[in-house]
Amino acid sequence: MSSTFGRILRLTTFGESHGKAIGGILDGYPAGIPIDMDRIQAEMDRRRPGSTSLGTSRNEKDEAEILSGVYNGMSTGTPIAFMIRNTSQISSHYSEIEHLFRPGHADYAFQRKYGIRDPRGGGRSSGRETAARVFGGALAKEILRRDGIVIGAGAIEVAGIRATGYGWNPPFPPPLYAPECPELQDMIKAIEDARADSDSVGGVIECRAQGVPAGLGDPVFDKLDALLAHAMLSIGAVKAIEFGAGFAAARMKGSENNDQMEARDGKAAFLSNNAGGILGGISTGSEIVFRVAVKPTPSIAKEQRTITDSYEDTVVSIHGRHDPSIVPRAVSVVEAMAALTITDALLARRCYER
Repeated sequence: MSSTFGRILRLTTFGESHGKAIGGILDGYPAGIPIDMDRIQAEMDRRRPGSTSLGTSRNEKDEAEILSGVYNGMSTGTPIAFMIRNTSQISSHYSEIEHLFRPGHADYAFQRKYGIRDPRGGGRSSGRETAARVFGGALAKEILRRDGIVIGAGAIEVAGIRATGYGWNPPFPPPLYAPECPELQDMIKAIEDARADSDSVGGVIECRAQGVPAGLGDPVFDKLDALLAHAMLSIGAVKAIEFGAGFAAARMKGSENNDQMEARDGKAAFLSNNAGGILGGISTGSEIVFRVAVKPTPSIAKEQRTITDSYEDTVVSIHGRHDPSIVPRAVSVVEAMAALTITDALLARRCYER
């Protein structure tokens, strides 16, 4: 089971939704970086269960304990190991579905691959695992901040309701973690209505990275956009990604899609950003812009057809503490994975320059 992400900066996560703890090891982290735990905890608070009125009623503090790699508030250059204890799990909620394959979940696929699975909250495939990613991403942001690189994300669509005319000034506030727009209250209501109807809704999250220098990423297999796509699609709820103009580029002419250029103060300036800040797999110095599609939460109380692990037809209705939409709490996860990817590319370029 691959649980490690990155080449130079490598995050390995461990733990299950209903185990004693989750956590990780971040290896390759440079020495001498100040570690601001208050700032990191603020990142964790945006993702944690109970952080938004639109999410699950499970309430975890998600306070990470650093076990190694930090001394007197500074990174030492050795692996940073951390642990986040699970304190609010109720495993009995899953006793009735222990022998069922839940629609939309990884239950069946896990069983086929490993011959065994942890049915409590999804085990290793649970979104609970992403808390470790957010902690690792928050540490990566401490590196990026020194280079003037800022990464922000926000919900721009929920249940087919698309935000219009929005500005970009993250981090955005709860409960939706979305930019201010005319459609904001309608998006919030769509999630509340889905909860009332024992259902769920998905949406779209936009992410932007500002201040990224030109020259990050490699041609062919390790393109920066390919690495970002890998990072985003490793998030369980994400089903699609587009950069810049994205799928709209397929409906444009070359004269419309090409980002024309002009010289400004001895540097290249792009007159548009349909490429999303990446050309040939390498950053151009323009703002990196991409969007991800987040599926509806699969755990819903509506009755659905399924089968048992002995392959008999049955029905299932999933009760417990589940998010009516994954979108709000996924915003910080998207930011974290983008931060890890861009920091890794930045460190890889520094290795090359040496």
